[in-house]
Amino acid sequence: MLSHQNLKQTLLQLDGRNYKAYKEIEGSYQFPDFTLMIDHVQGDPFAPPSKFMLKIPQKIAQFPPHLYQSPSREIALRDYLNRQFYQAAKSKRSDRGMGKSDLITIVKLGQEVLERTSILLNSEVIEVRFSVGLPARGRIILGRQAAEMITQDIPEIVNQSLKYSALSGSDIEKHVKTIEDANWLRNQLKNHKLVAFIPNGAILPRRSGVDDRPLLTEFIPFKSPPTLEISFNRPNFAEIKGMRIPEGITLIVGGGYHGKSTLLQAIQKGIYNHIPEDGREFVVSRKSTVKIRSEDGRSIVGVDISPFINHLPQGRSTRSFSTPNASGSTSQAANIIEALEMQAQVFLIDEDTAATNFMIRDQRMQKLIAKEKEPITPFIDKIRQLYQDYAVSSVLVMGGSGDYFEVADTVIGMDSFQPIDLTQKAKEVAKNYFNQRMAEGGEFFGQIALRIPLKETINPRRGQHAIKLKVRDVDKVAFGMEDIDLSGVEQIVDTSQLRAIALALVYAKERYLEQKQDVYAILSQVIADIDQHGLDILTEYPQGDLAEFRIFELAAALNRLRTLQVIQPES
Repeated sequence: MLSHQNLKQTLLQLDGRNYKAYKEIEGSYQFPDFTLMIDHVQGDPFAPPSKFMLKIPQKIAQFPPHLYQSPSREIALRDYLNRQFYQAAKSKRSDRGMGKSDLITIVKLGQEVLERTSILLNSEVIEVRFSVGLPARGRIILGRQAAEMITQDIPEIVNQSLKYSALSGSDIEKHVKTIEDANWLRNQLKNHKLVAFIPNGAILPRRSGVDDRPLLTEFIPFKSPPTLEISFNRPNFAEIKGMRIPEGITLIVGGGYHGKSTLLQAIQKGIYNHIPEDGREFVVSRKSTVKIRSEDGRSIVGVDISPFINHLPQGRSTRSFSTPNASGSTSQAANIIEALEMQAQVFLIDEDTAATNFMIRDQRMQKLIAKEKEPITPFIDKIRQLYQDYAVSSVLVMGGSGDYFEVADTVIGMDSFQPIDLTQKAKEVAKNYFNQRMAEGGEFFGQIALRIPLKETINPRRGQHAIKLKVRDVDKVAFGMEDIDLSGVEQIVDTSQLRAIALALVYAKERYLEQKQDVYAILSQVIADIDQHGLDILTEYPQGDLAEFRIFELAAALNRLRTLQVIQPES
């Protein structure tokens, strides 16, 4: 292994040469406090930055073992160090070249704390994967500036962000304990027959639709109504009280702009942990919670949507329904069935993003259009069966249809962002204002048909070329010749999740699709492999820009791949 002095000398010698000569620095170098590995050098100053990795021994970093003694604490500490490294690297930016020159960076994190590949650690070493934009003017190497970046700036970033003595011990403790307590709270939900918990004092409103940080002015801290309040004694912090949302069917009602959707969005994000001071750091939901919405135009392949939609015109079957351009109602039906395939336990639905004709068919419409002329069985007539037959709870934002009062177990009213228990009042309204609409859902929900994906229809290559995967935006993935549109999958919160999902589809194709198994069997094996071996199992070489995802989002990507074809197993 060469020394950092050798690296500096090589960079000085490269000064003024063509940019491709930077390839000569690939390799490993020993610095006084860490080892630096240059894994991949960009071929052009405007290409994606070069891939670097460093390893600093714990005997130098000196983080106390109790900060990473459990998986929960380890993920939290890695998250904290990522944020510190990002800020330290950002402070080093100066004008040293063109394009992506003079860029030292690691993945930028949002409010969520996710399992990632950017920083790994154990009792022996901390491993950091980051990017460096090697400086140039035009396509001419700026070797002296590169030497400053790599042999001066990177050691300073390490000193500022990866050594315990340089950081706030109390802040680290708070970060680690917050994540540990959130995980503990989430694990209590099932034992208490709850689907979610929202603590008193939580700040649910966000700054804007594109800024997920908490609103800092003119907000009202959340306060549970007494009848729905529950308390927990957390492992690290004091007793916490807040609102429970029980299993079954829960309605969130109220006037416009009073916080209905804000509450549902907090529950939606409660599948993830959040950083301290986020305002939602102790809002927790079951990990098997799935947000359901309509998605006009999405592709549907071989889904049995007959529990909701049947006897289409021209005798078209819905037991293996396919379309390249779904309507609002067919897309919402497919989203529910596909989530049930993956064994979801909680559905979240907001009427603002739902298909109206899928949610309700009122008494007057029933009188006007006979049932035999209406192929859609509305969700209101299947929601109770979902709970009875499959133990799937539902939480619905509903401001326009009181018909749901009759099927609800719990009704929460939102008034100026404060919850009120309206369950008893809603039951009285339902009793006093008798609803004469006829139930249309039959006695049972219906069977969930299995689907077997065909391997040859999942192709990540562009013609005969190598595998082509690229995250085009926060909600689109280029997968071979196709774009997978995940804009309607609201519980994907990070582009690093999209990269990992695309790689997981390739992994599934290469390892499990020969076996002619159903979608759940295949994807659950992929998730099990990741749980056992980590996200690095998805790549040939270490990458620092992957983040954890759930089986639901992985299935969503597969289901929206327009080349996908499936068969149903013989019964």
